[in-house]
Amino acid sequence: MAAVRVEAVLAAAEEQEAEKRRSITVEKELELEYDLGNLLAVDRNPPPAAALRGAGPRREALLRALARDNTQLLVSRLWELPAERAGGAGGPLVAQLPEPTFRLPREKPAPKPRPPTRWEQFARLKGIRRKKKTSLVWDEQAKEWRRRWGYKRAGGDPSRAWLAEVPAGADPEEDQFARLRREKRERVARNELNRLRNLARAHRAGSAVPAAPLHPTGHQDRDELRRVARVARVSTASLGRFQPRLPKEPAEPPSRSGGKKRRFQPLLGNLAAERSRQLELLRDMGSKKPVLDITRAVNKQLRQEEAEAAAANKGKKQSKRGKRGRRQQRPGRSGKKSGARRQPQQQKPAGGASGGGRRKKA
Repeated sequence: MAAVRVEAVLAAAEEQEAEKRRSITVEKELELEYDLGNLLAVDRNPPPAAALRGAGPRREALLRALARDNTQLLVSRLWELPAERAGGAGGPLVAQLPEPTFRLPREKPAPKPRPPTRWEQFARLKGIRRKKKTSLVWDEQAKEWRRRWGYKRAGGDPSRAWLAEVPAGADPEEDQFARLRREKRERVARNELNRLRNLARAHRAGSAVPAAPLHPTGHQDRDELRRVARVARVSTASLGRFQPRLPKEPAEPPSRSGGKKRRFQPLLGNLAAERSRQLELLRDMGSKKPVLDITRAVNKQLRQEEAEAAAANKGKKQSKRGKRGRRQQRPGRSGKKSGARRQPQQQKPAGGASGGGRRKKA
């Protein structure tokens, strides 16, 4: 009994080992085409047509087995690539993928990296790193954490201190506390003036035509000059279409209101929306039925009806004007003076007796 049991155990172990080897060994008539840079494997082997007919569990099992075998071949190829440990000896094993050979289609081009600004280039050259300051600092006098700037900041107001240092070269008889208070009032007034200027600049930027685009002192910033140039350009009858452009001015003519920035779809992110748009475009291209724009058709019909009504009204007005002209050309209706001159001739009796005849008898 013991020998039989040992043989059965050995046979079961051999079957398990063979099953494992079978799970990682896949045989194909035609070798797959690989693009390891894109993690892509193309299977050119035709599937059995008899098993794929109809819908049922047999077809689903065949498709799953085919996908599993192709995935196993792709993973086996990935394990043949050179690999290294990321982050030291205890890190994960990372494979070095080769350059992709298959060009994947996409709707829009990949975004280009933003070029560094002049300040970023200078900071990289000088080794300057951006260091963010904390908003709270330790105040040695109050022995507590206070804000770095603003109300109740660390160090307190120098004008309210009990001791003021006399600067070098200053008048020793000058009241330093009064000087500090005067400087503070000047700073507050300067900040308020800057705030009002910012509000006025923002208000002018929001309006279509600025009320006062230039300062009398001649200190204009770049936005103000660009705004004034745009207003002067669109002040012509053609809205600046035939005006000569400046060296760095865009080719398209600016609108009177400044225009709105065009919004494009994002390059990355929502793949489902991109797939639905592409499928809808392909469906419209493949369908023989033309796409009907209801809004455009209704507008065209309304314009056609308005044109027909305008043409009919114009014809009626011309016919009435012609009848009135013929009536005016009839004799005896041209005016009151002509009627007064013709009145004695119309009242002439039929017998021929008149004043002229009586003068002849006399």
